[in-house]
Amino acid sequence: MEFGLSESQQLLKDNARKFFAGECPMEEVRRLMETETAYDRGLWAKMVEQGYTGVLFSEEWGGVGLGEVELILLMEEAGRALVPGPLFSTVALAGVMIDRVAGLEGKKRYLAPICSGEARSTAAILETHANWDLTDFEMVSSHGRLTGEKLFVPDAKVADFLLVVTRDGVFVADPKAPGITMEPMAVMDQTRKMYSVRFSNTPVERLGSLTGVAQALDVARAALVAEMVGGMQRTLDITVEYAKMRKQFGKSIGTYQAVQHQCADMYLETESARSAVYYAAWALEQHTPDAAVAVSIAKMYASDAARMVGNRGIQVHGGMGFTWENDLHLYYKRAKASETALGDSTYHRERIARLVIDRSAASSQTA
Repeated sequence: MEFGLSESQQLLKDNARKFFAGECPMEEVRRLMETETAYDRGLWAKMVEQGYTGVLFSEEWGGVGLGEVELILLMEEAGRALVPGPLFSTVALAGVMIDRVAGLEGKKRYLAPICSGEARSTAAILETHANWDLTDFEMVSSHGRLTGEKLFVPDAKVADFLLVVTRDGVFVADPKAPGITMEPMAVMDQTRKMYSVRFSNTPVERLGSLTGVAQALDVARAALVAEMVGGMQRTLDITVEYAKMRKQFGKSIGTYQAVQHQCADMYLETESARSAVYYAAWALEQHTPDAAVAVSIAKMYASDAARMVGNRGIQVHGGMGFTWENDLHLYYKRAKASETALGDSTYHRERIARLVIDRSAASSQTA
């Protein structure tokens, strides 16, 4: 693999940074997080114009036709700007799941509107006793209807349709259908609203089987890690800038070794997480045998690293790091929320062990 970005990839990354800096500054982030849904129709329309909602999907459905690496570069810049609203849930979660699970008719009906920006969506996956391995689901369809509850569903309130993952497949539900109720959940990160969604004999349409869901979730995990890397980078930048400006005893605090060590550790963690997710995206795009392991390694590492970078950034800021006016706590809250989303570091360590053991067992059987 190439250990550098191509000219077109670097151009996409640079343009995304300029776009988010101009259209979604921190003043706008703070305004949106105070709203009920953290969604702005105008910002969404501008992202659609840039092709961001179709970045990964085939031109057949109105997408741009790029790959997982380009998706990761886009989500890294979205994380750097702390973009609120349903970009992640619509494109990296629901959109990818439709792309991996649905047939031609399903893609035409549900993926094409996402690419064109006409529709927003999300995926309802977690249950009280189910895990990210898609086992132990209690919810199952019965004659085209669903009953049960899904937890921590991102951006459900602004979704035009919901993907619901059950024991026997993936289904599409209309949020306005009878029997659906949504309640906001108390979460740390107010830039990404979460909901519990209850279904009571709710009519649904079958989208496809569970085949492809695991791969779709791995793409979503890589996109989430890229968001975390963008947030880590911005946290580092804010901290270094503060260390140069803040003075004690007549010198900037950045001249003291203790502060330099903190910033150096933050840089190391950020770059290591970036390398891990870039490789994971490349592995997913090339369908390498270790793609799932690479994704879990990236998520495992970033879950711990993002927390550490946030901690050290706040430590360098001292009391200023805890103030509402400082943007640092907003990045820290996003990092903490993303730490457990789609599996925390403990879950992914266990998953890596299972994947490696299964591969070793398969190799010994064929030997």
